[in-house]
Amino acid sequence: MKKDKKNPRLSIFDTFKTKKDELTGEASRQRSIIAHLATATNSAARTRTGISQKIAEEHGIVWKNIYSGIFRDLDEILLPLGLVREAGRLPLKRGPKALQEKGVPFYELTLEGKLIALSLNEIVGREEILKEFFSKAKIEEKEFQEILQKFATVVPRFTYSLFEKYSKAYCEGRLEKLLPFSITKLKKISDESILIQKEFLDAFSEFSKTEREKAINFLKSIS
Repeated sequence: MKKDKKNPRLSIFDTFKTKKDELTGEASRQRSIIAHLATATNSAARTRTGISQKIAEEHGIVWKNIYSGIFRDLDEILLPLGLVREAGRLPLKRGPKALQEKGVPFYELTLEGKLIALSLNEIVGREEILKEFFSKAKIEEKEFQEILQKFATVVPRFTYSLFEKYSKAYCEGRLEKLLPFSITKLKKISDESILIQKEFLDAFSEFSKTEREKAINFLKSIS
């Protein structure tokens, strides 16, 4: 499919038509860029070259072979969508004089980018990203924020699955904007799995102590 530069679309959940469980190369590349920027602290590691080298190292490939793809994803998708922004420039001692004067840009995730990062299972340590996101995001429903932070410590898989559903809805065009992040938007994208979890929680709260123990033992036996 030909890309529309005027209307860029995030592709982090795209899969092959014949292999629905396998991400496309573009999806994997964009996920890798976001994951890297979510965790890298060194400015040099967040330049286009630094990003390409790190991703190439993780996949055992030559970084120059993916540089053009990284360049394109940043300039045509992630930057225009406001998920990534230029964080500064590193001076160059070699190369063309104009480039030495301008320096090489390095990047960081915006608040919207951090929200997307919370949906990526490959990122280790998402709790720190979550803390940072909530410390900066303007969320009017404080109770909603507090319970999500609590859920992240006791039921992390459930919590991050909500961010995954939220991000996927954005990628599919069901959410026009990522922010503000609200319970109203989450309700709009509620699906069957969330309804099942709610149904189970409602039933579990009505169980007697003995029934709860039996239910827990049953779940343990099949998990």
